[in-house]
Amino acid sequence: MISVSGVRGIVGEALIPEIVTKFSAAFGEFLSTGPIIVGSDTRTSNEMFRLSVLSGLISIGSEVIDVGVCPTPTLQLMVEKLHASGGIAISGSHNPAEWNALKFVRSDGLFLYPEEGKKVIQIYNKDMIKRAPWNHLGRIYQENSAIENHLDQVLKVVNEKKIRSKKLKVVIDAGNGAGALISPKLCQKLGCEVVSLNCEPNGIFARPPEPIPSHLRQLSEIVKSTRADIGFAHDADADRVAIVTDRGEILPEDYTLLMAAKFSLGKKAGLVVTNLSTTQALDDVAAEFNCAVKRTKIGDVHVSRCMKEEKAVIGGEGNGGVIIPEVHYARDGIAAIALLLDYLTDTNEPVSELANKLPHYYMVKKKQAFAGQDFSLIKNKLEEQFKPESLDFLDGVKITLEDGWIHIRPSGTEPVIRIITEAKTKKRAESLYQIGLEKINEVA
Repeated sequence: MISVSGVRGIVGEALIPEIVTKFSAAFGEFLSTGPIIVGSDTRTSNEMFRLSVLSGLISIGSEVIDVGVCPTPTLQLMVEKLHASGGIAISGSHNPAEWNALKFVRSDGLFLYPEEGKKVIQIYNKDMIKRAPWNHLGRIYQENSAIENHLDQVLKVVNEKKIRSKKLKVVIDAGNGAGALISPKLCQKLGCEVVSLNCEPNGIFARPPEPIPSHLRQLSEIVKSTRADIGFAHDADADRVAIVTDRGEILPEDYTLLMAAKFSLGKKAGLVVTNLSTTQALDDVAAEFNCAVKRTKIGDVHVSRCMKEEKAVIGGEGNGGVIIPEVHYARDGIAAIALLLDYLTDTNEPVSELANKLPHYYMVKKKQAFAGQDFSLIKNKLEEQFKPESLDFLDGVKITLEDGWIHIRPSGTEPVIRIITEAKTKKRAESLYQIGLEKINEVA
């Protein structure tokens, strides 16, 4: 799948070294000058693709700084620190082990803006790549300080001394992804007793990488059996994090952002930015502090860009992705852990009680196979049924009703169409899902 957010696919089928090499060269051509940071998560295909990326970049004369295996937000921070012209993160993120991807990073540490991504695709498609002669090929340098740099940046934004005094017990489930290299260290630096679960960074995922409730039953059991204060679970590149409470409750994905927002707005009022599919509960939390919420298209780059332009206080997405501007404008599961530990310490309440105090809605998130169909046909069906004032076409179609909402959109990362609904009752959320599904089936 090729999109403005990068290129991804199943290893050995859609995604092969030749494509990766050419896309890397196209990205280097787009940047023109300056060093480029390269790093990866722990996937078993990453050594092959790392060599492909490096070959593509040095073939056009780029200077490459290889930061090795690290979380994607760690790489994004290094792009900023080293004043690089950009970066390439080799990571399939939340996708299953057979997938991989390239994520292209700007000089400010954010992912490419859509208009920039289109230029890279144009360079790739039209073979606008100028190869360097033998005596002007690029060079590769190794840099081993990325993890420590990230830890230093995160520790600056929380009350380290106060958290250390709390002596929390924390379970970290890194899914054998890149978070294994940093999140246990972070918690240890914050004085926590750490129980490591799936923290072998070998890319052999002990559970599906996406940190959704159905994948976190093992973490729940470990939190209960060890009587831990909280459990955290990452996806493969650790830009997301999910929460298990002291009672072993697996919280919905969006609770990570809800808690981060409640704590942050309590310290400093201001704008919150999220996407169209994030829970209405975020608006309720912001209203407690007389703060506004601005919504963007799906994709963390849209949220990051808006936050930076609007100088938002906090933001993120309802999938466990939190953006903390004091660290950087990237979605960062490691920084989110530190902020949430700060929240527990500041309130002196268990995470189960903090979760109970949040506004509660019921959400349904499902997907249907969708490859090559015309989404406009679905859009037309929805326009026939619902009033114009209830429809939002910013990203797919979102229908806002008095007692809930439906969001239907083609995925940018998988050949599927996503249906997300939310309401105050589970029954109504499920009935809204059925409405969305019926419209898709009508044109399938």
